[in-house]
Amino acid sequence: MKPTLVEGLSFTRKIVVDEPRCITFLGHEAMVYATPSMVNDVEYACYDALAPHLDAGESSVGSRVEIDHLGPTPQGMEVEIRLRLAKVDKRRMHFEFTVRDADEEVGRGTHIRFVVDSARTRERIAAKRAKAGLGAGLGAGPAAG
Repeated sequence: MKPTLVEGLSFTRKIVVDEPRCITFLGHEAMVYATPSMVNDVEYACYDALAPHLDAGESSVGSRVEIDHLGPTPQGMEVEIRLRLAKVDKRRMHFEFTVRDADEEVGRGTHIRFVVDSARTRERIAAKRAKAGLGAGLGAGPAAG
């Protein structure tokens, strides 16, 4: 990790809520930002915030998300994700975030990420894939029968 990775680091990302990010079970007129999509967008925002502050061969992985989805954001509206690195505890990064649309705060919570050695993480995943009989590459599992 670089010395620039410090508590208080902030990052903002704007995203238009498109159809794949929406729930569909209330009908087309009620398509709104889905909670799992919000979690995904927050996780990638945190990942991208950390990336410039990591050394070559390092990456980060998420381990915990706590989220309150506070209000609906209709498809087509933009949301702004604002996050702050609240705590650095060795390789554990604790983020606080808010998600707002043009009208209101629609989400808030925390996200924990760990800085990892990319090569070692790939080795662990490869070993687990092998143990499960999945082969070496993506999609290299047993043939459908």
